[in-house]
Amino acid sequence: MSAHAKDITDAIAANIANLEKLKALTPDVARAADIVIAALKAGNAIYFCGNGGSAADAQHLAAELSGRFLKNRRPLPGVSLTTNSSALTAIGNDFGYDEVFSRQLEGVAREGDVLVSLSTSGNSANVVKAVDVARAQGMKTIALTGERDSVLSAKCDICLKVPSAATPRIQEMHIVVGHILCELAENAVT
Repeated sequence: MSAHAKDITDAIAANIANLEKLKALTPDVARAADIVIAALKAGNAIYFCGNGGSAADAQHLAAELSGRFLKNRRPLPGVSLTTNSSALTAIGNDFGYDEVFSRQLEGVAREGDVLVSLSTSGNSANVVKAVDVARAQGMKTIALTGERDSVLSAKCDICLKVPSAATPRIQEMHIVVGHILCELAENAVT
């Protein structure tokens, strides 16, 4: 047996335990799905943002909407605010890193759109600023965070606080929740 076998089985066991605990968020995930579905049915866009691994998840989830999740269907307006390196670096340089998502939203988002923010801590300054701008523009806001109370958990319409304080486990559950939201949206609007 490999020297890593115990570490591997422990990581898998931790994921299984976390996914079992994640079931407690079912009502909140359903509410978040209703917000996303209503926006898409009204012709509005779903914006995503986050830093690091959460930026990758934001890009991934936007692609599930604009491309496809499981069905061949019309593209849905899913937009990641993390993918335009020219905008990110220009805004970061000219206005500061805290503005990299909010400034983009100010330019393109409109009332009725939705911002899905991903932050394992729930306290990332640029993500919090994006939520503030989104709310001021009449957007609905959904956050995916870890289990601890945070700035985002107090500011968003819905905060999905997944049951872990460990960054890798939080990110794993974020992609599970994100996939559920994409699947429910796809089923509802196609």
